[in-house]
Amino acid sequence: MRYGSSPDGRLRAGRAERAEQTGQAGYGFPAGRRRGVLAAVALAGCGALLAAACSPAGAPGAGPGGSPPGAAVSGSVPPGPSGSASASPRAAGPPAKGAVTVTGEVARGLESPWGVGPLPGGDLLVASRNKGTISRVAAGSGAVTEIGEVPGVSPGGEGGLLGLALSPSFASDRLVYAYFTTESDNRIARMRYDEQRPAGQQLGAPDTVFRGIPKGLVHNGGRIAFGPDKMLYAGTGETGDTALAQDRASLGGKILRMTPDGDPVHGNPEPDSVVYSYGHRNVQGLAWDADKRLWAAEFGQNTWDELNLIEPGANYGWPEAEGKAGRPGMRDPVAVWRPDEASPSGIAWAQGSVWMAGLKGERLWRIPLAGAEPVAPPEPFLEGQYGRLRSVVALGGDRLLLVTSETDGRGSPQAGDDRILTLTVR
Repeated sequence: MRYGSSPDGRLRAGRAERAEQTGQAGYGFPAGRRRGVLAAVALAGCGALLAAACSPAGAPGAGPGGSPPGAAVSGSVPPGPSGSASASPRAAGPPAKGAVTVTGEVARGLESPWGVGPLPGGDLLVASRNKGTISRVAAGSGAVTEIGEVPGVSPGGEGGLLGLALSPSFASDRLVYAYFTTESDNRIARMRYDEQRPAGQQLGAPDTVFRGIPKGLVHNGGRIAFGPDKMLYAGTGETGDTALAQDRASLGGKILRMTPDGDPVHGNPEPDSVVYSYGHRNVQGLAWDADKRLWAAEFGQNTWDELNLIEPGANYGWPEAEGKAGRPGMRDPVAVWRPDEASPSGIAWAQGSVWMAGLKGERLWRIPLAGAEPVAPPEPFLEGQYGRLRSVVALGGDRLLLVTSETDGRGSPQAGDDRILTLTVR
């Protein structure tokens, strides 16, 4: 075991007011909110979609995410070529215009869902931020069964049971990793999942692999993911104490990279440190593209939310820079948004694009990329149709999972919230 030293909200069809605050309800798509979307979606066929769950292979690249100075506009990409010497040559890339189709509903009536882990065979593990429990969702029927509670979770504000990730050797070790808030810190623990035990008692005792990540009422980060190199990455927040993001000795406002046992990885920017990049405000999205580059989404403050291309050891500017500042020694984002349009959480890579879930923005953003460079401005989908969007998970090919976040205390839950949807995208 290693010891370490937001605005989220919902556009309602037919409503003039917004609530910037995240319950659970029955079934159906209420009139107004679901207009123009499927009036009902079938559970049949979801098992086949989820059974294709997969993750990328290889190792993360090290191309910087900065770009030359220049004006940026909301929902835009900074002008000019990438400053990365290691960026891939410009390829044809995906089309400038994409498409999203909601093809099914895997589950409904979930309470404060946050992290999601696709299981072999198509079922899902889903973390409840506020309850501190993990449940299994059956792909074919949508049945939700609690498998256990994570001891020590202390929900409050934006903290609680957050990200989930399955061990790269899950088929043999059955280990589930969780990032969560306690009374004293944020930490990462792993638990053995034993399906032979009774429901509600299937999680073994937690083995803490990393602790000491600063906690706060806000900006706890929380996304964890195993990279193509089979190392564990974690996005953290600066807890509202902005100085932590630039403090190289702090774990707040960072992206961390560690072994599955919580040790620093050989080749990290600094020996004996898990810090991979710094100068972040609140990282909640991590994903790798087809060329094994690491992308991260993070909340801005009042001006710009960001999508960044992560380089080991790079400084992403916060709090000295927000959005495209063009400051020497700091990486500029690849794309930026006004917080009202985004407040990004989870991201995923599919069909040549990064797909980014927006909380306050209540939409799914598509950022088409040719190598490390955008081929067109970001494109929004599902605006206001499902409320706050928390997590997006790639299932392989053109299939995504999308998790809503209406019951986290900052939304306006309606019948069926919260839910997990299946999408086809291009």
